[in-house]
Amino acid sequence: MGKNKKGYFISLEGIDGAGKSTQIIFIQQLLENLGKEVILTREPGGTSLGEKIREILLSRDEDSMLPYSELLLIFAARVDHLEKVIIPALTEDKWVICERFTDSSYAYQGGGRELPLELIQLIEKWTISSIQPNLTFLFDLPINISMQRKQGRDRFEQEQNDFFERVRMSYLQLAKQYTNRYYIIDASLDRLEIQKVIEKEIFNFLKKIEYA
Repeated sequence: MGKNKKGYFISLEGIDGAGKSTQIIFIQQLLENLGKEVILTREPGGTSLGEKIREILLSRDEDSMLPYSELLLIFAARVDHLEKVIIPALTEDKWVICERFTDSSYAYQGGGRELPLELIQLIEKWTISSIQPNLTFLFDLPINISMQRKQGRDRFEQEQNDFFERVRMSYLQLAKQYTNRYYIIDASLDRLEIQKVIEKEIFNFLKKIEYA
């Protein structure tokens, strides 16, 4: 396999309880076994500022936060994350695996909070120049299973079913829009079955970039 000339960016998306936190470790180990240098990170978070913003966003004490405030805080954390972690890692030929990225803003703030998508697009273009991952795994899960798995510990997890239905539908719409980088995974499958699917798609992606 030819040597990669740059790093690559993989994001994991999906509603709460879909298993992203478990599978991100599997992807890291898979790539490292193939000799790749891997950076794991998450949103909101990834930097000192980002983690402080994450704490505010998830705090159950902030249940009265306005949707617009939520959106702007997330993008503030994202700019810091991109400039301090993601871009430097990619420049150094590392692979970045991120639990959530900009797609989550379209799903949660656009779909869930029902903010105008045009506004999110404007903020995205203004702040991060519409940078997107090379590959996105969408862990799709029926809402009833998600509700059984999630623990209701943070502000988002306390939302009602209709909120998560809108989030899920938004993610599926994004997958239709960005077929070149999206891969939908049935997150209701057994953990080992999911890992087989991920492994196959990672190898398909490696073959694609080798001959690009």
